[in-house]
Amino acid sequence: MDAVPGGAVTVSFAVDPAARRHWRVSVDGDVATVEMVVDPDGGLRPDYELKLNSYDLAVDIELYDVVQRLRFEHPEVRAVVLTGGLDKVFCAGANIRMLAGSTHSHKVNFCKFTNETRNSIEQASAESGQVWIAAVNGTAAGGGYELALACEEIVLVDDRASAVSLPEVPLLAVLPGTGGLTRVVDKRNVRRDLADVFATKTEGVKGRQALEWRLVDAIAPPSEFAALVARHAQAAASTSDRPGGAGLSLPALGSSTVVSEEGLEGRWVSVSYDREVGTATFVVAAPDATQPSTAADLIDVGADAWLVAAALELDHALLHLRFNEPSLGTWVLTTKGDLDAVADAERVLAEPHWLTREIRLYWGRVLKRLDLSARTLIALIEPGSCFAGTLAELALAADRSVMLDGDREGDDRPPATIRLTAANDGWYPMSNGLSRLASRFWGRDDVLDDARGLIGKDLDARAAFDAELVTFAPDEIDWDDEVPVMLAERNSFSPDALTAMEANYRFVGPETMETKIFARLTAWQNWVFQRPNAVGSEGALARFGTGTRPVFDRERV
Repeated sequence: MDAVPGGAVTVSFAVDPAARRHWRVSVDGDVATVEMVVDPDGGLRPDYELKLNSYDLAVDIELYDVVQRLRFEHPEVRAVVLTGGLDKVFCAGANIRMLAGSTHSHKVNFCKFTNETRNSIEQASAESGQVWIAAVNGTAAGGGYELALACEEIVLVDDRASAVSLPEVPLLAVLPGTGGLTRVVDKRNVRRDLADVFATKTEGVKGRQALEWRLVDAIAPPSEFAALVARHAQAAASTSDRPGGAGLSLPALGSSTVVSEEGLEGRWVSVSYDREVGTATFVVAAPDATQPSTAADLIDVGADAWLVAAALELDHALLHLRFNEPSLGTWVLTTKGDLDAVADAERVLAEPHWLTREIRLYWGRVLKRLDLSARTLIALIEPGSCFAGTLAELALAADRSVMLDGDREGDDRPPATIRLTAANDGWYPMSNGLSRLASRFWGRDDVLDDARGLIGKDLDARAAFDAELVTFAPDEIDWDDEVPVMLAERNSFSPDALTAMEANYRFVGPETMETKIFARLTAWQNWVFQRPNAVGSEGALARFGTGTRPVFDRERV
């Protein structure tokens, strides 16, 4: 990770488990222990120290890798104990000096990535049979308590000193940006008035009161703490359906992709940049060889299987562009290959098995990351495209989709078709809990039923347009005129206005804890991070730790 002027960095997401600097992982039977032992000198930039288990993006990239590897490589692990590896310290939260010195976009993307990692922990507990338990062995402040909140249960040491707190509002003039406010009331069902007191109480809440306010699930004195945590872990493990046996080893994220100034080149996912028009064009390729047809075959083939390798490359591409190419505001989504190849490859995911479940859940997380990226998404469907099943989700995720009606002069490939499969009808829910197909036709059940009736059929441009599965279906002449104009027009609009507009349109229907965190909370935190009360020269982030109080503009906005 190379520092550049202005607080920005070139971020790598590759992690070598043998060289982790911030986390220790051990496995004992069906319980794994994940200890947070942050290296103060192991931050993303050299202008701050990660004291007291405070964290930055580098720490959280390693945590994301830990979560992924436990889910894929350790089917025997049924419960995970997350604890602090320092004496009387669980986690002090996001590093304040890091936040103060970061660009606005980095702060927002950091909060988003951190929360997505918390979501993956929650999903592991809820859907993977790998239940996370926070053993809060000391202070858990701000993002430290938010890390505990991501776990299914929280056990707090009752030593008269250790407390849980969300002190961002009184100390920093910002919000608990990785879901703290939402999880306290929506997940832990803390009463709103008590939550108000808690979020303005800088010293936090200890022991018995934390238990009574529902901020933790259990407390124990130091002499009984380890035994209590072990009992909770074994109780959680006893409810899991994870079978043990061989796992699937994961490569380092991004290790199969070559990164250059012109784009990314992977085995299955490539991205090319047009900086003048502000676009990044994705090409996701279908498998070009026979793929595993059973879960056992998937384990044998491992991460080379298309279902795993393509998801890893797409995940890396999304993260790389978010952090390292923020000015490429339009992502053009394209595919290539054989529709049958995708349909055949994904069929194994219908088999009940812990690994097929994990692969489906991983694709779901990657596609959610696409939904939640602050970029315009445009799908272009042309001859040679392969928008089928899992890859058809890219078109359904797009803000607009354009499908060429007919063929191209001089191109002997047949006209483009798209194909819905069972994957499009609930395998990969969005943050609102709905499939992208159901979200597209929210409130129009008759049209949704008609679309479901087309599952398994190859639809040309006219049929796809009539079924309302694409936005436009121009012929070759109109395509060549209209698509460049559309992309140039998008690049001429305010990026801020586009981000807000797109986020409002993408998540229709029911509000969930995830949509509240990523829409409501992230929008407010985005705004707060630009206000002088937080980031100004006399604001709380700049004044924190100096002994001088911040100067606030008292006018409510």
